[in-house]
Amino acid sequence: MSFSHLIDLAAASGGVLFAMPVLLLVTLTVSFERVWWLARLMSASRATIARVAGLTHLDRTALERELVRVEGQPIGSVLRVPLAFPNEHDHARLADLLEEAVLREVPRVDRSLWMLDTAVTLAPLLGLLGTIIGMFNAFQVLGKPGAAPTEITGGVAEALIATASGLFIAIIGLIFFNSLQARVRLVVHDMETLKTMLVNRLSGNRDEEIQVTRSVSVRGL
Repeated sequence: MSFSHLIDLAAASGGVLFAMPVLLLVTLTVSFERVWWLARLMSASRATIARVAGLTHLDRTALERELVRVEGQPIGSVLRVPLAFPNEHDHARLADLLEEAVLREVPRVDRSLWMLDTAVTLAPLLGLLGTIIGMFNAFQVLGKPGAAPTEITGGVAEALIATASGLFIAIIGLIFFNSLQARVRLVVHDMETLKTMLVNRLSGNRDEEIQVTRSVSVRGL
């Protein structure tokens, strides 16, 4: 199939086939970029959770050390909360502050997925539109005297290329979209897990500090 023939097919589809390479490029670019980004987030968050889980005492030094490792990533915003509010002793208040940090980072985690979702939905619809336009052009042959049936069937077959192209892009995009959605849920789950771990450990540390302070006060009396 020559390049000039491809141009003719795209023109016969009302120009729809010209949009298909653009949609495919958007689909692949967003997919590969998000796969790379979310893989980094998952690796960093799980390593952080494993290290925090292994700590017997969680103090400011430990938090700062973990924050350096994940600086600039969404999970770093969760670690930054206890450092920003070192005197917050209320369990519920600390949990709310951490939840706020998680919610602020969720749009960053699933950023650009709307583009992939749009491409998955739009590609088959554009393909169908191109096929309808192509079939309309193919059946116009019936109005010509002496038109051969093969001209009609050939035109219909070529018109279906637009639908096939749209479905091909949608299938690829859907596979990536579902996979990325699952990874987004895992990253958000890791942030929620870290939030709970921080609340439990920091609250325990502060309860111990309060008990020690009270013991010292009693001895002073």
